[in-house]
Order: sequence, then C-alpha cells, then structure tokens
Amino acid sequence: MSALGKVVRAGVGRKRVQTLVMVLTTMMSVTACILAIGLLVAARGPYQRSFADQHGAHLNVLYDPAGASPAQLDAAAHAPGVTASAGPYPAVTVRARTGEDTRIPPPGSPLPPMTLVGRAQDGPMDGLRITTGRWVAGPGEVVFLDGHSPLAVGDSMRFPDLPGQPTLKVVGLAASVSWSADGWVAPEQVAGLTAPGTTPAAQYLYRFARAGTDAEVEADHAAIAAAVPPGALTKATSYRPAQAEADRTASTFVPFVTAFGVLGLALSVLIIGVVVSGAVTAATRRIGVLKALGFTPAQVTRAYVGQALIPAGAGTALGVLGGNLLSVPVLGMAHKALRGGLLGIPLWVDLTVAAAALAAVTGTALVPALRAGRLRTVEALAVGRTAPGVERAAARGGAGRAGTAGLLTGIRNGIGRLPVPRSLSLGLAGPFHRPGRSVTTGAAVVLGTAGVTLCVGLTLSLGLVQDGLEAGRADKVVVRTPIEGTTEPVDQVDEAAVARAIGARPGTRAWYSTVPSPVALAGNTGRSDVVAFSGDASWNGYQLVTGRWFHGPGEVVVGSAYLRANQAKVGDTVTLTDHGRTTPAKITGEVLTTGDSVFLDRAALAPIGGAVATEAISFHIDLTPGTDAKAYADALDDVVRPMGLGAEPGEQHISIVVLAMNTLAGTLTLLLSVVAGLGVLNTVLLDTRERVHDLGVLKALGMSPRQTVGMVLTSVCGSGLVAGLIGVPIGILVHHQVMPAMARAAGIGVPGEDLGVFDPSVVGPLILGGLVLALLGAALPATWAARTRTVTALRTE
Repeated sequence: MSALGKVVRAGVGRKRVQTLVMVLTTMMSVTACILAIGLLVAARGPYQRSFADQHGAHLNVLYDPAGASPAQLDAAAHAPGVTASAGPYPAVTVRARTGEDTRIPPPGSPLPPMTLVGRAQDGPMDGLRITTGRWVAGPGEVVFLDGHSPLAVGDSMRFPDLPGQPTLKVVGLAASVSWSADGWVAPEQVAGLTAPGTTPAAQYLYRFARAGTDAEVEADHAAIAAAVPPGALTKATSYRPAQAEADRTASTFVPFVTAFGVLGLALSVLIIGVVVSGAVTAATRRIGVLKALGFTPAQVTRAYVGQALIPAGAGTALGVLGGNLLSVPVLGMAHKALRGGLLGIPLWVDLTVAAAALAAVTGTALVPALRAGRLRTVEALAVGRTAPGVERAAARGGAGRAGTAGLLTGIRNGIGRLPVPRSLSLGLAGPFHRPGRSVTTGAAVVLGTAGVTLCVGLTLSLGLVQDGLEAGRADKVVVRTPIEGTTEPVDQVDEAAVARAIGARPGTRAWYSTVPSPVALAGNTGRSDVVAFSGDASWNGYQLVTGRWFHGPGEVVVGSAYLRANQAKVGDTVTLTDHGRTTPAKITGEVLTTGDSVFLDRAALAPIGGAVATEAISFHIDLTPGTDAKAYADALDDVVRPMGLGAEPGEQHISIVVLAMNTLAGTLTLLLSVVAGLGVLNTVLLDTRERVHDLGVLKALGMSPRQTVGMVLTSVCGSGLVAGLIGVPIGILVHHQVMPAMARAAGIGVPGEDLGVFDPSVVGPLILGGLVLALLGAALPATWAARTRTVTALRTE
C-alpha cells in the first residue's frame, strides 16, 4: 500500500466516532432523497403505467345472454375500432348482509348492491393484482376491489334471499385498473349466486384504437351497441372515471412531496457539507505533520478528500439500500392511494442520488482540503496547537477579521457576566468560538424544524378537510330507504310521521333531512346534483370555502366544481328551473365537496312546484352523549319500517389518500429530523474534541460531570431556540402554499379554518421542538465530555 493510502486508511480508522457520524449522516440523507424522488416519480402518470402493465380495458360491458347468441356477442369483438377483447365471464349483481364474524359493519347489516364476476386472476385483459390476502381457491370465497371493499379480509357476507343462503368469506383485495367489477369469485360459484328464474350476465372487456377522451369512449360504446341486437347490452362502464380519480389523486401528492423533497435536498447538502468540511478542518495540525514528512499539497488534498469519500461512500451505499427497503411499504401505500404507479425505486434514481451525494461530498471536502494543502508547514503546525476560534482567523486576516473577532469576543465576555452558573455561561458562549459552523448547524435545525412544522400542519389540515368532505356522512344514525329492498314500497313517504318518530325517540339530539331534486339550473354546463335540506344541518360539519350557508328560500351554496364549470362566483344569481317554471337564487357560499353539488333549502323549491325524489329521502340524526347508536337504530327501525324506510348506524369512512399522505409526510419528517440531529451531533462533537484541552483545564479546576453535561447542552440551547423561532414560520409559510396547491389539484378549495391550524397550543411546542432537536443531537457528545478523564483531556492537543 502506498504512503498516501496508509494516510487515508489511518485517518478513517483513527477518528471512528467522526467516521461513524459521517456514514450515518450520508446514509440518512441519501435515504431521504431516494424516497422523496421516488415518490415524485411514482406520482407522475401512475394510472397510465398501471393501465399498460395490467393490460387495462377501455370499456367493461355486461350483456344479457337472452338478448344475443354467443356468436353475436363474439362478433362484437370485430366492431369498428376494437383492437382487443376478453370474455365472456359470468357476472351477477347481488345484495348481501354481513356475516356473523364481521365486526364493522355489525353482523346482519345490509351491504350495497355489488357485481361479482367469475374469472381467473390472470387473463388477456385487466390483470388483477392481489394487494392484500390471496386469490380465491374455490367456491365460498370472494376477492373485493381494493379501495372499494365494503368488508375487510377475513370478514364474511351471506345471501339470505338466495336458495341455501350461501356465505362468502373475503380472502383478499385486488387492484383492477379498469374497475371491471366490485368483486371476483370462482367461476363455479356464480351459479349459487344466481336467483331462481334468472341467468348470469356475460361480461366482455374491450380495448379500442381511440379512447383518449370521453367522446371517443362514447363513440366506441355506440359501435359495440350497434354490433349486437337491441337490448342485449345492459351496462357499459368506461375506464375514464378511474383514470380521472387516479390522476386527480396523484396531482395532490406532488406539492407536498416536492416541498419535502426540496427541504430534504437542502438539508442533506448542508449537513454533508458541515460534516465533511468539519472533518477536514479539524485535522489541520495533522496536515502540518504530513507536509513536514514531505507530502505535496496535491497529495494532502487527495488524502483528505479520500478520507471523506470512504465513509461517505459507505453511507451512500447503505442509504441506497435503506431507501429501497423503506420504499417497499412507503411506495406500497402510495400505490394503493394512487391506484397505480411504481412499487420500487427506478435504477436511475438510485444512481442519480448516489452520484449527487458523492459529488456533494467531494465538493465540500475539496474546498477545505485545498485550503489546508496550501498552508505552510509551520503555520499548519502552529494552528493545530492553537485553540480554535476567530482569534487565529484574525491573526491570518486583516482589520476586518480582527474587528469581527473583537465583536465576538465582546459578546462572549458579555455572556460571561450573566447571573448564571459559570458552566452555563461557558456553554452559551460556545457557539461564538466557531460562528460559521454554528450558523450552518443552526440552519440545519431550522430546516428540520420547518419539516416538522409542515408535517404537523398537513396532518391537522388534512384531517379537517377530510371531516369537511365527510359532512353529511358523519351521522350517528341515518334513516333512508333500505338498500336491500326488503321493506314494502310506499307511494309517498310520510315525512311528518318520520319526523315525529325521530323527535319522540329518547336520545335524539338533532336531526335534518336531505332529498335529491330533479330541478335544473339554467345555463349550467355541468351535471349538478341538487339536494334540498330541511332542518338545521350546522352540526354535521359542512365547511364553507368562502361565503356563508344558505338562510332560507332564494339562496343556495354550491361546490367548487359548479363554480369552475360555469365560471361563476359567490354572490352571483342563478335560476332554478323545472318544467318551464323558474325562480332566482343567490349563491351565498362555496361548500367543501368534491362533487358538482348544489345545496338549498327545501322551501326554495316551492315557487317551481317543490319537486323532489321522496323515495331517496334520508334523515340524518345526531344523538345525545352516551346513547348507543346500534340500540337506537334498531328501536327506530321497528317504527319506520312500516313507512318504507329503515334506520341504521352511520358509517365511519377512512380515506386511504389522507392516510397515505400522513404516513409519507411522517416518514420523510422523521428522516429529516434524524439528519438534522446528526448534524448537531457532529458539530458539537467537533467543538468538544477541538476544545478538549480546555475541558481538561475546567475539570482540573473542579467542574463536575453534571456541570460538563450542562455546559455542552447549553451550547446548543441558544441556536436551537433561535432555529425554532425561524423554522416554525418557514414551515407555516410552506404549509400555506402547499395545502392550497394540493386542493387545487383535487379540484376543491380550502376553508380558512382548515388552514388556520397553527394556534398557540401548536406553535409553542413546535418552537420548542427546535430546542429539543438540538439537545438530542448534543446528548451523546455531552456524555462523552462528562466521561473524559481529566488527565487524558490535558494530554490531548
């Protein structure tokens, strides 16, 4: 081994703690960057990738076998524009109830109508990918569409209206890029799910040469319908809604992942720079020894760049490995939320991040290494024996540096006169010995605090937005027409009788009713759903982006989709119309909803006839504290069932998108916090080792281990507190930019109450979080300093 190689190896092995810190810092930085970039790549066109990988279908069609012969159905595959087809698969639409071993919903609860298809997992089109559990092994089992499953894996459902009352157990969830069915069973199971006197439908899947727009898909649908006898085609489902939802969801991920990615990149470069440059600067005296032994400036530079690259290279390799391992659960959750995308980190991301990290290490190590290489031998040896600080900088510099040194000396002297124990005043003055290094480390804590603030703000805001979107579904009990249709149909719901029954029931706190209306809005370019309210709905959590709730006839509130489609704004007047009759109404507010919805008071419909779809009316009920929702619903159900309605407990909905965002934000924030903490640890460790001789003097003068720990920890208190005061406002500013960007991508607005989550009870702990982060980073060096023997410290130069 050459002399230069021995120097590099000796340098790496001699300072093991510093080497370990450099490895960990580089590893965590690379891991954070790989995850952030991987998430950004995953959020770009996830549906298109999954559609190609799973051979998605543009159109999913159900035929009535009685309306066309098998030959006629097969001939439809040759209709104009068709490029591929698959099928037939037997399909049935069924109604079921939850089984006895199901907890949510409670046993016996009715489930929504669902279309089940008998087919194999793989096929020429719409390949199904198992996300949880396994594929069906035979009759008695079912796999549901992931993200739309009414039950969890392990639950069961039964069919009391079918012969034999068959039961199916949920054994898995599968991703279908085409949403071709609600669930899948073994082909031989379909006969047992078919009602007497009926036959299963025949499902065919099609791909077309041109299906990029709704108009093209509609034209393809018409071509298929024309190729079979009239009435044979009973239902057709396009892939476009699934694509629109996936693209909209993916767009909401981009702003917050970009914000965390930028924070992570800046923090990684900063910390790597601090660690590497500090390691080279700390070896100034050793550089003088090497030059005295005959090493040239170029050799010295290469030696110390090599000493930085070896641990950085190991950390980069571990970071690439860790990033790919951590990406399995992280990207798996993102894939579930995005309904597509990557399940692993692309190779080019690994190579790019690794190359960038090593380039950053080389660049940050090269500057101090070149400066050290140009030092004269005597100067390097003298500097190495001098206490670090601005005094030696002043010796090398001119009047400007001397003035700065004098100012910092004055600050340290002023701190020394504070009425605090001497060990604490020494700690408070510590950052002014290495102001440049302290500022850089403080900047790292600022970025870490900003990341934590952004994560907390996003978690709180997303939770509030989700609550607003779930308004109207947050009822404790809901009364409506039962979806299984087992009650006797009635011509007209006696709303007054239902209201009396609800009001008389013990435990009722408040209630209101909603009912769809067929009225239209003149000039509306969209397909708005008009919903009429009766009663006070303020308790159910509806949130307004702007404006206020309607207060009576002549006023409406609308969703963002309506305003966007019609280029309208709050304060405009719209015209409600039904069968030639019209009445004006003013838009008083923009309600938080993802749908194209118009909400109004039911009395507003009186001037145009008051037409509503009473068969779809629902009563939303809130209960007094302590009232059992299941018992209340069962008792009320006995009363309203003769009226053609049913009562059931409300359902709690968990958004996989919000869950994924919170998980991803938390993961990235944890990585950023660890990187910032390692930066503090490295800085304090360097300062402590550089001043170890002074530490020995203090110990000889009677400083106890507890006072030593206090001194070291106090040295980061000021910078940690200042970092909190700076980092929290930065995090709040980023939050106020990211949340609206995410909302715009989702096609909604953000209510002010959902943005204003940073009240004093939240901001105070976040500011102290910068201090806590700095203290955690300094804990290990403080312990080392306290355990260092006085004699050992005095003998160290």
